[in-house]
Amino acid sequence: MRRLSAVLLVAVAVAGCKKSEPPVVAPPPTAPNAMEAPAAPPSASIKGKVLERLDAPPYSYLKIQSGQGEQWAAVPKADVAKGAEVTVLNAMPMANFESKTLKKKFEVVYFGTLEGAAPAAAAPGAAAGMPGAEGGPAAMAQQHAKAAQGPSNVGDVKVPKASGPDARTVAEVYAQKSSLKEKTVTIRGKVVKFNPGIMGKNWVHLQDGSGKADKQDNDITVTTQDMTAVGDTVVAKGTVRTDKDFGAGYAYPVIIEDAKLTK
Repeated sequence: MRRLSAVLLVAVAVAGCKKSEPPVVAPPPTAPNAMEAPAAPPSASIKGKVLERLDAPPYSYLKIQSGQGEQWAAVPKADVAKGAEVTVLNAMPMANFESKTLKKKFEVVYFGTLEGAAPAAAAPGAAAGMPGAEGGPAAMAQQHAKAAQGPSNVGDVKVPKASGPDARTVAEVYAQKSSLKEKTVTIRGKVVKFNPGIMGKNWVHLQDGSGKADKQDNDITVTTQDMTAVGDTVVAKGTVRTDKDFGAGYAYPVIIEDAKLTK
């Protein structure tokens, strides 16, 4: 009986110790996000077999079966055969990139260079950013290098508001961006910055005197196929898009796209 009692006391003691310990809960497994495209970090490399090649000078678009799945990469035009094993160096992602030449929109495309390829001469208009030339993050960064200096000094900006039911000031577009998303607006403003031929578009910054610089609601970016110049007063009619991220560090809380410019 004494031995049995001793065994029971030890069992109770052990049970008591176990109750006092906090339970160990294993973290739930992380489910893959089906909406996420296979990603490579900026300035990484993509290695794999070429499944498909689409040429749109000055680029060749390669569909690659890599370790992260199927990925599209854009490299200087290259004669790469289907089934070839390639490595794309310095791969930089561009989300929702549309090739005007191919009339194809990529969820994600990685711009880089082929390992072992000789440096390709820039296609006419590509390096200079001529309208219609396709460009990746490098071209965009080159064209936007002066953007960090801010808009050009065009003096005091005070432009009358455009007319019509969809007319808005720059500040009103920012304030009403949620309700204006995917809707057409018309803005009259002065061109304070103009960068042509980036990703097949011309990029215009407009100000009309509304909004404040410290609130970042006095200057709006407009994309268009039309030409203009700094200092021009134009009327832009286009579609409001919000939270637009073009990659390479170019993200906009609100932007007006595919606008038609008139004076």
